[in-house]
Amino acid sequence: MSQETVFADWKEREASAEAMIPVIGRLSRERGVETSVFGKIVVNRSVINILKAHRFARQIEGEELSPQDTYPILEIMDKLDLGRAHIDVGKMAVKYKKEGGGASLEEFVKAELADAIRQGEEPAPTDVVLYGFGRIGRLLARLLIEKTGGGQNLRLRAIVVRGQGGDLEKRASLLRRDSVHGSFLGTITVDEEDNTITANGNVIKVIYADAPDTIDYTAYGISNAVVIDNTGKWRDADGLALHLRANGVARVLLTAPGKGVKNIVMGVNNGDVTDEDTILSAASCTTNAITPVLKAVNDQFGVKNGHVETVHAYTNDQNLIDNYHKGDRRGRSAALNMVLTETGAAKAVAKALPEMEGKLTGNAIRVPTPNVSMAILNLNLEKETTKEELNTFLRDTALHSNLQKQIDYSNSPEAVSTDFVGSRAAGVVDGLATIVNGDSCVLYVWYDNEFGYSCQVVRLLQQITGSTLKAFPIEG
Repeated sequence: MSQETVFADWKEREASAEAMIPVIGRLSRERGVETSVFGKIVVNRSVINILKAHRFARQIEGEELSPQDTYPILEIMDKLDLGRAHIDVGKMAVKYKKEGGGASLEEFVKAELADAIRQGEEPAPTDVVLYGFGRIGRLLARLLIEKTGGGQNLRLRAIVVRGQGGDLEKRASLLRRDSVHGSFLGTITVDEEDNTITANGNVIKVIYADAPDTIDYTAYGISNAVVIDNTGKWRDADGLALHLRANGVARVLLTAPGKGVKNIVMGVNNGDVTDEDTILSAASCTTNAITPVLKAVNDQFGVKNGHVETVHAYTNDQNLIDNYHKGDRRGRSAALNMVLTETGAAKAVAKALPEMEGKLTGNAIRVPTPNVSMAILNLNLEKETTKEELNTFLRDTALHSNLQKQIDYSNSPEAVSTDFVGSRAAGVVDGLATIVNGDSCVLYVWYDNEFGYSCQVVRLLQQITGSTLKAFPIEG
């Protein structure tokens, strides 16, 4: 094609993407519809972000999807009385091409989304409290604020921090700017007198307290709340139960491996959660990254045994320069050294996936990067396979299975760690790095140990509050 033809095509795609933005926003604000293109969220995204989400389809379908394919679907959706739902217009467009069966696009979309039509009044939102406001706490705040606009029935009502006050602007500034994850997408204002941070219209009370059981949340209009403890200070059932003694708290969710409580990895053992579970753990970032991949591989090929080596970004637990640390080697400068350390993630897999009990060993190397880690899974399988077969299975799992929110897939020959900052998947399989030799394989799994893990925590929160969005089109 000539340069003029290529550029004209680009401008047409831009125009369609621009036209999509107000429709996507309206569906989100007014009806609680979360729109995506092959798993890439496009709510509150720019024209370029929307175009890149469509281009991602090349990895799946072999050809690029165009906004001209998906915009007509959005126009039809906009005329329907939809309720809260997650609708992937990219998958809808491809499904129509493959399975339309002579029906018009309007007939097809109406049939596919019949179960997404609004059914009466939506339930009241659930109050959420963040206990702690560190790396994970602030990312959870961003995610919860983002999802409030989508009508997902979660309301971040309060943040609990230590101290006596007077530091509200500094805490708001850390939410507003992040050296790894970039600027907050929206506006933030601070009311020092009322101790509130208002982010994108969400008024969030900042409560200063030194112990969970000393707070009366009902005094702030908060009731039946889920408290997300991201301090890591209390990790057993007795310690976490302190939160339940506070007025206004119904459940507690820990963002670390828990002792004496259920450790839940979404997509794997979240079916074990019951209404009686008032205290739950979301396990660790590494456990969340590797367990879904292990489950998929074990279900398809069987895993006899293996070793997990984690190449992990340094964390706040380490020292910037050499200083005393109670842990072996962790006292040495995180910014200057690779630090060999232990990880309990391999053993912790069995808490979510009992069939892996005793089959895995593990170790970790902390490296001088601030975010994004990699797990290397060296596995002995029960069935022989090939690199092509294993990668095809994992790619299909990432796109069309119950684990599609947990597992993503990359086939870029130039991908490096920073390319996975902001990934919403628990782990991303690097297909080009896969090694297979008969009944043994080595898998390389990238994961944003901050943001990807926070997304898993929110998914668990959505489940226990009954606010998980039903996904369309329905696959399988």
